[in-house]
Amino acid sequence: MTTPQTEWDAYLAQMEHLLALELDDARRAELSVQFTRIAAMAEPLLAYPLDDRVEIAGVYKA
Repeated sequence: MTTPQTEWDAYLAQMEHLLALELDDARRAELSVQFTRIAAMAEPLLAYPLDDRVEIAGVYKA
């Protein structure tokens, strides 16, 4: 479930627009590298099989 580089580039462009940021090419490239690394670290956790009866997250109730 590896995210293609073009999707990270599109995500960065959208966030740049939504957050009204102006990133230079070097910063944009470094953020893309970091997102790729984070996704690689998360991949084994996301692939870990859970039993259907296991709740994936608790629900906070005040």
